[in-house]
Amino acid sequence: MSGWGSWLKGEAGSAGADATASAPNFQAVTDAFQQDALYGPLEKSDLEWTCAGGFTTETQTWYTVLDDGAFATSQIIHSAVGLWYPQVQMTFKYFNPKTGVKIWKSVNASKFAAPPTANAAGPSGDKRSSKAEQFTVLFQTDDKGNDAYTITANLDADLQLSYTFTRPSETLGWKLGAGPKGGMSFFGANAGSPDGYVVHRFWPIAMSQGHIIAKGQAIDAKGQGMFVHAIQGMRPNLVASKWNFANFQADDDKLGRVAAIMMEFTTTSDYGSAKGGSQIQGAQASSGAPAASGRETMTVNIGSIVVDGKLVSVTAATRGGKAADDEPSQRSGSRARHLDKTLDQDTGYQAPQSIRYTWDGPLLDAASGKGDVAAKVGAELTVDLGKPYPSSETHGLVDKVDVLAEIPYVVRKVVNVVAGTKPYIYQTLNPTTLSVQLPEQYGGRGKEERTHEVKGTLFEEHTFISA
Repeated sequence: MSGWGSWLKGEAGSAGADATASAPNFQAVTDAFQQDALYGPLEKSDLEWTCAGGFTTETQTWYTVLDDGAFATSQIIHSAVGLWYPQVQMTFKYFNPKTGVKIWKSVNASKFAAPPTANAAGPSGDKRSSKAEQFTVLFQTDDKGNDAYTITANLDADLQLSYTFTRPSETLGWKLGAGPKGGMSFFGANAGSPDGYVVHRFWPIAMSQGHIIAKGQAIDAKGQGMFVHAIQGMRPNLVASKWNFANFQADDDKLGRVAAIMMEFTTTSDYGSAKGGSQIQGAQASSGAPAASGRETMTVNIGSIVVDGKLVSVTAATRGGKAADDEPSQRSGSRARHLDKTLDQDTGYQAPQSIRYTWDGPLLDAASGKGDVAAKVGAELTVDLGKPYPSSETHGLVDKVDVLAEIPYVVRKVVNVVAGTKPYIYQTLNPTTLSVQLPEQYGGRGKEERTHEVKGTLFEEHTFISA
């Protein structure tokens, strides 16, 4: 949650908001690459800490669903927020739906370094590794090509972490599109000198193992996870008005290791397509509902599907805010759709009682990195969330986070006045079924059948930042 304080710098509007409304001032990564070129291989530099200044918030996040059904996530947050010295936090969350046990810890890190200093344990020159007085995260690759992060942390007298996330060499990590601009959406009329940017890089699956020591008791950390390295090169309240994140993980009898992940955000009214309009076709296609500034919002949706431990599709879609629910997204049917929305009296938002996630992308040829647009891979799931209010009626609720409640009262009042936002994060963990559709061209495990119903676990976040 570090980075919200960056709203305090500057005006409520954005640097790009004064650009002429007759031209777009947002370049979505989902429009920068053709559907046959969505897969971007991860280079070493993609996972290195940039530790940038200005209003940049950078995170590394590891998620895992443990073998006993519990959920755990660790995150390191490097936030410059316009200050002379960056703020670095490490957070940890654990939730066991069977026992109701929840652990939440956030600590301010001191003496953060990436890469670790020369006398630190492990590789000293690798900027994918980091170290602080409270934790060490070491990136290593074994002789079989498996990449791994080993996390050791002492977050409190009664909470220690010692576990490893391993990406098998046969499961490709990815960003959307190859090259230095792969994965990057740019804010501002000039992509060469943007107001800001957003980028995500993923390990769609990872195996977790090790232990979480809580109050002297060891919790087995063996499970199915994923990893994401994300950067917001701009104040977060100007990046998006809402987010959706889905992380489905399963081990299926017929298809082996299956995963479907999705990251989606909708721009604020400060950034979007040109005033006036209907959908614009082409490399910067966008459409949306007119806002007070004259901008029309855009929704950027990226994701991937893993079958039998192999990355079989990377997905990308752009959608206009004005588009009707039954109108398809541009280039792909991928989207997150909030259903049966109702007022949550805790937050004031119209929150969904269920969410439908749809993935639609070309079959990936791992050897060439190209997608076959004539051979589509599809996946869909609908998760029943129950009522958002009261919280006791929400199915699988891990947390409903009032972001402003996490910061001091005086700061909170200033944020409300300056930014005019009221951010809430809903987090849920539920068993669900993913329907996977494989094309005739697919030649891997499960190729005999076109459609498979895969039972697994979904961790999701739907976030509201502004109306």
